[in-house]
Amino acid sequence: MKKGKKRVLVGMGGKVMVIVMACVLAMAYCTGCGEVNSQGMPSSLSDRNGSIKTEDGTLSAGGSFADMVSESTMENMEKSQLQEAGKLIRSVALELETKAFEETMAVLETQVRNVGGYIENMEAYNGSNYSGSTRSRYSNMTIRIPADEMERFLSSVSDVGNVIRRNESAKDVTLSYVDMESRRDTLRTEIDRLLTFLDKADSVETIIALEERLSQVRYELESMESKLRTIDNLVEYGTVNLQITEVKELTPVEEKNTVGDRIVDGFMSNLREIWDGFMEFCIWIVVNIPYFIIWIVVIGAVVICWKGFRRRRRLAKEKKKEAEQN
Repeated sequence: MKKGKKRVLVGMGGKVMVIVMACVLAMAYCTGCGEVNSQGMPSSLSDRNGSIKTEDGTLSAGGSFADMVSESTMENMEKSQLQEAGKLIRSVALELETKAFEETMAVLETQVRNVGGYIENMEAYNGSNYSGSTRSRYSNMTIRIPADEMERFLSSVSDVGNVIRRNESAKDVTLSYVDMESRRDTLRTEIDRLLTFLDKADSVETIIALEERLSQVRYELESMESKLRTIDNLVEYGTVNLQITEVKELTPVEEKNTVGDRIVDGFMSNLREIWDGFMEFCIWIVVNIPYFIIWIVVIGAVVICWKGFRRRRRLAKEKKKEAEQN
C-alpha cells in the first residue's frame, strides 16, 4: 500500500512540474513581448499613436482586429460573387448585303436607339458617277449595344438584310478585373493611412515625404479607376462592327448542288456579268459623248490646219519650180 501511494504521489508531482514549467515559459514570452497597450496588442508591435507595425516596416492606421476581419470577409464575398457573375467583353463583326441602302440605314439607326445603344463611329459612301460607272454604296459602322439587348439587335439586323459573314468573340476579364479592384482598394486604404499620418506629422521633412507619396498614390488610384470604368463600359455595352454594302443581287445561300446545277449557275452568272459589262460600256459611251465631241472638233481642226499647211507648202514649191524653168 505504501509503495502504491508513493507511485501516485510521484505521478502527481510530475504533472505539477510540467504545469509549473509551462507557466514559467508563458511568463517569459509575455516579458519578451513587452507591455500590452490599450488595444490588447503588444507594445513592441505598435507605435506611440496606436498604429500597428507591419512586417515590411510600414505603419498601418489603428482599428480593431474584428473590423479588419469583417472588411476582409466582405471583400472576399464580393470577389466571390464577381467571379460567379463573370466579366465578359463581347464583340461581333457582321457583313450585310442590301438592295435598299437608304432604307436599311434608317431602319438600323432606329433599332439601335430602340435597344438603348449608340453609334460610336460611322463611315458612309453614297456612290459616284464621275467615271461613268455607278459604284456601290456602303457604310462601316461601330455600334455599342447593351449586353442584355445584343441578341435582340443581332436578330433585327438579320431581318433587314442578308448577312454573309458573322464573327463573334467574348473575352473573359473577370480575373484581371478582380486584381485591379484589389489594387484599387489597397490604394484607397493607403491614402487613408497617409492622411492619418499627415495629420499627426510634426516635422517638415515628414510632411513633404508624406505629401509626395500621397500624390503618387492618388495618381495610381485615378489611373486604376479609369481602367475599371473602361472595362465596365466594355462589359455593359457590346461592340458590333457592321459593314453594309448595296448590291443588285443578294448572295444566295450555299447549298449542295449537283454538277449540272453548278454548271448552269456558273454559265448564267457569267452571262449576267457580260451583260452588266456591256451595259456599263454603253452607259459610259453615252455619258462621255460631250468629251468625244470636243475631241472630234479638236482633232478635226488639227487635221484641217495640217492639210492647209501642206497645201500651201506644195503650191510654194510648184511656183518656185516654174520660176526656175522660166
